[in-house]
Amino acid sequence: MKIICVGRNYAEHAAELKNEVPQEPVLFMKPDTSLILPKQPFFYPDFSNDVHYEAEVVVRINRLGKHIETRFAHRYYQEVALGIDFTARDIQNRLKEKGLPWEKAKAFDGAALIGQWVDISQLPPIHTLDFSLHLNGNCVQQGNTGCMLFSVDQLISYISSFFTLKIGDLIFTGTPAGVGPVKKGDILEGFLNHMPNFYLPIR
Repeated sequence: MKIICVGRNYAEHAAELKNEVPQEPVLFMKPDTSLILPKQPFFYPDFSNDVHYEAEVVVRINRLGKHIETRFAHRYYQEVALGIDFTARDIQNRLKEKGLPWEKAKAFDGAALIGQWVDISQLPPIHTLDFSLHLNGNCVQQGNTGCMLFSVDQLISYISSFFTLKIGDLIFTGTPAGVGPVKKGDILEGFLNHMPNFYLPIR
């Protein structure tokens, strides 16, 4: 299983981190060891003092595919969830300054959460999904997939031109503006199409 993540896929998020808006998708990966196990909290790592949440719609691939055309990409997924791409921002900033890869900041154990999978037949069209993240009861991120720079289907087509997609592969599709830090004792709650999708304590 591959976890493929998309960076800077919402213009406002790119702006808040003072990044250029990309002309093509920015891709990076996480290992399967980065996934938080069901019913487990997020354990704050001891190597960072500035871990940020980034709420994202996640797509699970259900067919083997390579060089998938955008018009056929909708055939390669049936379920979506809301997830979090946790980022050790202090480490990421140091790595970016040196032009080094981001893995230590993005791919550490526990750096990926996936909420409850929902069949797309139970949701509005994939390009119109509302989602939000609440921190200790306060809404800190709100997004709609219609604001993506590159749609889910465009992402699948682009990614499959580099990597063969296999059943069970996950695609984190990018985060909107509003990312910020978490601390021990916080509670994160995710909502997909205004319905609860995950509940995550920070320990």
